[in-house]
Amino acid sequence: MIHKSLQESTPVAPLRFIATPGSEEMGTAINKLLVEKRRARVLANPNSHQAQTPGYLRDDFRVDYVVNRFGSGEGKGQIKESIRGTDLFIYCDPVNNSGTYTMNQVANRTSPDDRFADLKRVIAASVGMTRRINVIMPFLYEGRQHRRSRPESLDCALMLQELANMGVENFITFDAHDPRVSNAIPGLSFDNFFTSYQFIEKILEVVPDIIIDKEHLMTISPDEGGMSRAVYYATMMGVNMGMFYKRRDYSTVVDGRNPIVAHEFLGNDVAGKDVLIIDDMISSGESMCDVAKELKKRNAKRIFICCTFGLFNKGFKVFDQYYQDGVFDQIFTTNLTWTPPEAFTKPYYSQVDLTEYITLIIDTINHDCSVDEIINTTQKIQDLLDAKK
Repeated sequence: MIHKSLQESTPVAPLRFIATPGSEEMGTAINKLLVEKRRARVLANPNSHQAQTPGYLRDDFRVDYVVNRFGSGEGKGQIKESIRGTDLFIYCDPVNNSGTYTMNQVANRTSPDDRFADLKRVIAASVGMTRRINVIMPFLYEGRQHRRSRPESLDCALMLQELANMGVENFITFDAHDPRVSNAIPGLSFDNFFTSYQFIEKILEVVPDIIIDKEHLMTISPDEGGMSRAVYYATMMGVNMGMFYKRRDYSTVVDGRNPIVAHEFLGNDVAGKDVLIIDDMISSGESMCDVAKELKKRNAKRIFICCTFGLFNKGFKVFDQYYQDGVFDQIFTTNLTWTPPEAFTKPYYSQVDLTEYITLIIDTINHDCSVDEIINTTQKIQDLLDAKK
């Protein structure tokens, strides 16, 4: 089905696309879909004004660019073709640590700081030539450092302000840890998209025998910060929700945070019910597995962990053990960030593909159409659940 507003509108400028270092795989998939969908749109209406618009159809929307490194570790970005007057979309995955670069003859793993620096290099090489610059950063760089509770840096807010000052007009992210950080950039368009529809669709595919009602299913937030996500899922599916809150030891700091002493539960009885644990990310996984263990102690039936971003910072050892012990049944994360290849060898891992969703967002914004219909997936979720009945 072709989005009606896309059929009837003209792009604000010719669309071009860059996937920054570490995002190439996703960039290739998005580019392929953009080419296919635009060709299908024109074939469906060959006499449309879109068919006559220069640059509307391309064999490849990606820009030829390079980010080079000097032996000292310094770098520079270079655009190798004309992008003058284009609507440029730049995709950045700041948490892809799979790459390396050489500094003083030593190989260094790329950090989020390196990925963000490469994004700025690409923007700096593009600014002044494009009609508009749009940044797609699914995982919000420094998104967990979004507020100040003591004298400390506000990295996420500073990042957004820096991009705004460089000339970025639209910022696109997904399931932001705290979307209120957008208050730091009141002059910049900030769109925070949700992945709930795609997760529910994938769950129904992987777990076809799941029963969605109050007697058989609950949603759980692993902490108070993610409660709104669990509430949304519960509301859409017509089930109850529960929440854990973390008791922390504020007298010490381990790995940049106060360690968790215990998880305390608030909510209805989970005994005999399937449970969806809803959160924005899996980092080390220890906290998530502890929550699953607490639910098993309360006699939950099956436990499905649903997190937008699967970082798996400490590998899969803890997940392997908990899965072997029957603590949880399945983990769902998206392809919005780089996923360690080892994940795909695990019987408990399923990936939620967001490529088509991102492609639709890019196409819609390029046409200067409203994204409200894309953000609001309530009716689509209801149709999905009705088909399940």
